[in-house]
Parts: sequence; structure tokens; C-alpha cells
Amino acid sequence: MNAPIFEICATNVEVLKVLGPSMIRMYMFDARPEKLTYPYATVQNFAGSAEMYLGTLPDVDTWSIQVDIFAKSTTEAKAVAKAIRNAIEPHSYITRWGIQSIDDETKSFRYSFDVDWMVLR
Repeated sequence: MNAPIFEICATNVEVLKVLGPSMIRMYMFDARPEKLTYPYATVQNFAGSAEMYLGTLPDVDTWSIQVDIFAKSTTEAKAVAKAIRNAIEPHSYITRWGIQSIDDETKSFRYSFDVDWMVLR
């Protein structure tokens, strides 16, 4: 009942080059480790629904996901965003290119975008 963003990214060679190599540094927004290694990405669902039909059960779930990348430089943040984009676009749709800023709390560079993902049941 979730979009397979972790599974897709964890098996993609280009994503593993920038967020690996042995274990992908992509976390649910509330589950990132206390001691962070840069760069890393966080993911959170902010909307979703089941496709509703009269007289039958839904066969598709739709998820809207926010991806945030945190890095030590803008070049690094853009490289991670590009790798994730290239990995997930065959399976989903990027719907918003979001904020690109310096995070107030961590002083790291942040690159954000949204993804819509349809998951067949």
C-alpha cells in the first residue's frame, strides 16, 4: 500500500552511486538517523487515494510523494535529484519542481520535488 520509491531507487546503479554504495541513504521524513552522512534524501507521502468505481473494488492506489535532497553543495544536490528523477520517471510522474534553498536547521543545500505514483493492486 505504498509507492515503491525505495525499492526502485535502492536497485538503481546511478542512485546508488550518489546515495550508496552499500545501503541507500533515503529515509522516511521522520526516520532519518541522528548522525547523517551527506548527501541523503527524505521521502514523505502527503496525499493519496484509491481509485473508486461503482460496483467493484479499487484496482489502483495513487500516491503523492515529496522528495527532499540534502547535500553539502548545490552540485551534489542536483546530481542526487537527477539520479532519483531518472530512476523513478519510468514508473511515476514528477508533478512539481520545488524549493532549492539552504536548510535553516542543517545549513545544507536542499532540493525538493513532488512525485505522483499510481500503484496497481
